[in-house]
Amino acid sequence: MNTLKTLLVDDEPSAIEGLAIRLAAFAEVEIIGQAGTVDQALTFINQCAPDLIFLDIEMPGKSGFELVRQLQPEACPAIVFVTAFHQYAVQAFEVRALDYLLKPVKTERLAEAIARVSDSLYRPASKQQLLAAVDQLQQREQQITPGTEPDYSIHQDKLVIQDGHQPVQLIPYTDILWIDAAGDYMCVHTQNDTFVMRARMKSLIKETLPACFLRIHKSTIVNLKHITRLEPLNNSEYHAILSNQKALKVSRTFSRELKVRLT
Repeated sequence: MNTLKTLLVDDEPSAIEGLAIRLAAFAEVEIIGQAGTVDQALTFINQCAPDLIFLDIEMPGKSGFELVRQLQPEACPAIVFVTAFHQYAVQAFEVRALDYLLKPVKTERLAEAIARVSDSLYRPASKQQLLAAVDQLQQREQQITPGTEPDYSIHQDKLVIQDGHQPVQLIPYTDILWIDAAGDYMCVHTQNDTFVMRARMKSLIKETLPACFLRIHKSTIVNLKHITRLEPLNNSEYHAILSNQKALKVSRTFSRELKVRLT
């Protein structure tokens, strides 16, 4: 039996304790860590690469949705949302074939979620699916219907984003650490925020980002000015460590050009 290395993320210690007690009955689940905030969870994920995350949605500071936005697409673990949202929100997760648990968590429902993740035929939700679910929830909450075309533009010194849920965002390129793609969505990461826009990577690259941006993976673009060092992995791959200590995987296809650009 394959063991699922599992991380529990919730700002309420009692909720984590209760879930951990229930999970002790499942031999296939190995709890390897707990986190009370999104930042703590991200640090743990970078260091330990869990297979499964039980993720609370409503947390102070940053929500569980923010954690989803921060995950690198090619290293996205299976996620089971733990939510107290209303039924309409739960339906949005069902449409996207994601799993969820309603608080208070019931053992029978927990068993179903674990069986689904453990099933060799089940593929964990991709970051694209997770972002689509978040987007759908926001549309229902704000009664906004997004346009079908990517709603962004590239200026000389700023990326301009209008995602349909917030006022227009003007993001200086110097503030952007990295950008990752998940299907029809792009996540633009700065030191303190993540902005989501509807676009595809090839479209963004075609529009011509500044020269300081380089593709390092099929789904990741990095700002070279924020790379502090490279850590070698196997098969000529690397981790690019950014100024905020975020580790981004550099695939073998792009590693040589990256090393040349950094020298």
